Amino acid sequence: MSASSNLRTGSLPYFDAAAVRAATPWADAVAALERALLNGVDPEEDGPRLFSPAPGGEFLLMPASGPAYSGVKALTVAPGNPARGLEKIQGVYVLVDSDTLAPLAVMDGTELTAIRTPATTLLAVTRILGAAPEGAPENPRVLAFGAGIQALNHLRAAHALVRGASLAVVGRRPERVRELVATLAAEGIDVREASVAEVPTADVVLCTTSSATPLFDGALVAPGAVVAAVGQHGLDAREVDATLVRRSDVVVEGRASALREAGDLIPARSVEEWDALRPVNLRELVQGKLVRTPGRPCLYAGVGMAWEDLVTAALVYEGGTRE
Repeated sequence: MSASSNLRTGSLPYFDAAAVRAATPWADAVAALERALLNGVDPEEDGPRLFSPAPGGEFLLMPASGPAYSGVKALTVAPGNPARGLEKIQGVYVLVDSDTLAPLAVMDGTELTAIRTPATTLLAVTRILGAAPEGAPENPRVLAFGAGIQALNHLRAAHALVRGASLAVVGRRPERVRELVATLAAEGIDVREASVAEVPTADVVLCTTSSATPLFDGALVAPGAVVAAVGQHGLDAREVDATLVRRSDVVVEGRASALREAGDLIPARSVEEWDALRPVNLRELVQGKLVRTPGRPCLYAGVGMAWEDLVTAALVYEGGTRE
């Protein structure tokens, strides 16, 4: 059935959270992102996210276009919701046909974000580990900060994609950490509670929090370790400190988006310094252009980009059952 037929009959497909999850196994989601980057997606051409005031918060719009599909993620951000037992961020994704701009499907935008973010992070982390001069560690020690949905899904993705990894988690609220550990244990994923003291022994550190201040002293990170700071966007928020930024090789999703929104990088160095350094972006990473410096950590800074939503939404749509 065509998109125009769907509209006339009122049968525009809707993919709920469960359908989005079912259509995006971690390996498939990562492969789709990598394929898109190798086949022409340029993160530097991705447009900025758009903010607009809304009662009790704001609207957040993230449009993206491609040869076959285009789309827009429309989210609402309501800071007061958690105190009411409601989700802070909610929304939908609208996928359209690029040729006709006719709507093809609507899907759960919150779940889409919960999938594409860790898929992008693990794409970056696994490629950075593979570029280590001494070779990737055989049994990487992965330490995650956070106890929300992004921490949960980053640990799920790490379990699926980092061979031989041991997993641990650090959180500010012990009850939330225990709940996360129990949830993953029920899925057959072994994760243990940890503390900041374990940062020096971690091979991979995943920062997936809403913290506006650094989570640990950057001097503690081991030489050769990989740190992914992906929990925040905005120049007034940072999960890692200037010490880590300055002693690390740096990979970004996109240079332009990092300068707009990566508080982890700005003001650790000035815009002029970053322009001169020109850190490797995600496309260049998957093209094998990262050359790591022996004895230095590598920091991946991600803010979330609209092209990732589009790639993941297309995977959901093509994997769904349609007439």
